[in-house]
Amino acid sequence: MSVLSAIIPNELRHWLAFGSGVGIEISGPAADESLTATAVRVRPGQARVLGMLGIDSLAQSASGVWGTEYAAFLRRHGFSHVAATVILPRREVIVRSLSLPGVSDKDLASAIQFQMEGLHPYPEDEALSSWARIPGTSFVLIAVTRRSVVDRYITLFAEAGVKIGAFTCSAAAIYAALRLLGKTPPAAGLLAYEEVPGAVEVYGESPTRPIFSATFPVPPERATALAAAELRLEGDGPAAALGALLNAQTPQAYAAALASACPLLTLPLNLLPLESRQNDSRTKWIPSAALGAAVLLLAIGLSVAPRYESQRYLTSLNAEIKRLTPVANRSAALDRQIAADRARTALLDEMRSRTKADMDVLAEMTRILPPPAWLNLLEITRTQVTLAGETQQAAPLLQTIDASPLFQSSEFTMAPSRVSNGESFRIRTNREPGK
Repeated sequence: MSVLSAIIPNELRHWLAFGSGVGIEISGPAADESLTATAVRVRPGQARVLGMLGIDSLAQSASGVWGTEYAAFLRRHGFSHVAATVILPRREVIVRSLSLPGVSDKDLASAIQFQMEGLHPYPEDEALSSWARIPGTSFVLIAVTRRSVVDRYITLFAEAGVKIGAFTCSAAAIYAALRLLGKTPPAAGLLAYEEVPGAVEVYGESPTRPIFSATFPVPPERATALAAAELRLEGDGPAAALGALLNAQTPQAYAAALASACPLLTLPLNLLPLESRQNDSRTKWIPSAALGAAVLLLAIGLSVAPRYESQRYLTSLNAEIKRLTPVANRSAALDRQIAADRARTALLDEMRSRTKADMDVLAEMTRILPPPAWLNLLEITRTQVTLAGETQQAAPLLQTIDASPLFQSSEFTMAPSRVSNGESFRIRTNREPGK
């Protein structure tokens, strides 16, 4: 937000909301665009809609005709001096939220410019961008459009005699409108949608993504489900209609009007080139500035005492942590030593049990292989036993060994062969688990 907005607590910001503004929303397909204008007067904690104007089929209407109608609309409400804030069509603007943790304000522009090429598909000389840091986060809201689009709308409004102060995107306007009147969104996040011709525009906020804005060519239920998944919102509560959330018939034009009325309290995201911006008369800011200064002094006075107490509490808490840290470290060291000793004990117990188990294998083989069978090889591992020797008949040995409770799945590793006193054999058998 602006410098003024950044230093004022959220709960006091709406007390500085003074002004009159006009917001314009351009909607409809490119070949048949329409215009919706909303005039509002903002006072602390409230915004009053004074009037709305709709103009259809801009391409088929002469600029002088609808420009005269717009000028009459402004005169009717005493807003002839007001420069409007225009929300460009969502199809013409690419909106991105970029996370840049650890980047200071002085390095922010360079960091954004370094990544700008990957944020849009336009040629470098055709792209026009603007950005604003989202207060209290590492995220930056970035809007990118084509220079030809901006030039076309500059020409359109200039021919109609309409004063324009800003070209912005719906996400920036809605984000500021939700906070301007003291209606801070819930910490768990929110999701709102508005049906537009052929699509659904969705706006959302969540702890993982401070701002999300997109259009989906699907029904509202599907669009909000996709947006909720993107935002990682918990729960399955229904999404709100944007008009109901802002309590306005034309929510985007209304949000733009609030930004026009209080530009110092909104996100400074403006795609209109500086030389083309038309500012309002500065005299109207004199009462607001005087009241704002008074409120700011009061806010500073109210915030100093709690912050001082918080600092004292933090200092005492850090001192207590420093005192208890050695004790906690000793306790952690003891826990690690106990865990190591337990592991050694378990290893010794396991090794002790292995000797007895291996002796049991040797004794069992002696029992189940009586003379005249004899062995010239007995190899014992943790899972298998390999034995080789001679006997009168080797084939029955597999059944004899498997009949033992200590062995299973016996097999010849090589076929028995005849020798002078019988048959030689080589058998591999698996030890029963746990034996």
